[in-house]
Amino acid sequence: MKTQILIIDDEWNMRNLLRIYLQKEGFATQEAATGHEALRMVEQHTFDLLLLDVMMPDMDGWQVCRAVREHTQLPILMLTARSETKDKVLGLGIGADDYLTKPFEPEELLARIHSLLRRSSLTRAVEPQEEQLNYPGLRISPEAREVWIEGQSADFTMKEFDLLTMLARNGQRVFTRDELVERLWGIDYGGEARVIDTHIKNIREKLQKAGLPYNPVQTVWGLGYKFQIPGTVE
Repeated sequence: MKTQILIIDDEWNMRNLLRIYLQKEGFATQEAATGHEALRMVEQHTFDLLLLDVMMPDMDGWQVCRAVREHTQLPILMLTARSETKDKVLGLGIGADDYLTKPFEPEELLARIHSLLRRSSLTRAVEPQEEQLNYPGLRISPEAREVWIEGQSADFTMKEFDLLTMLARNGQRVFTRDELVERLWGIDYGGEARVIDTHIKNIREKLQKAGLPYNPVQTVWGLGYKFQIPGTVE
């Protein structure tokens, strides 16, 4: 599959020139004439790199760069006719990956693009994948501390979230109340272990209220609790 590059420039001549350079090198290209059009395209399509002109009438390149960086870390190479150092510092400071001053030689442009793509590929290769706990109708993101039930975000207190996540990570392992208390509050906790029952009750109520059609937090009588999806084999 070809590498996808979005060219963002309000000047048709420049977009056309860049498209010729890039397609000759084997890249696939799309074009946006305004910052707002570019942001819509970034939302709707997957790109491997943005070529972003700084001086545009509706939104300048810096504004576009800031908006893109709120959602994705895809490589951004900024293009500008201005060579002031402060502009380069600003662009890099708001999240651009590189900065090229017009006019430029095609060879330099392509070298910068290949360098950014290699760097991006290496970064993706070494980045740890965020853990996701996925069950029917239920998704837990431990790093983001988010719970999604039937596609909708659900609110849990800190301890409720920690308790639900611990059980979900250890599917079908039975935890005693004392074990759960020790893990969530530490060994120095001097309160009543039955506090776990209150948190379990709240978790179950919130899962049910949010529309989860089953109860994944099971009571193991005489022992404690475990996480089990109905229909799974013990």
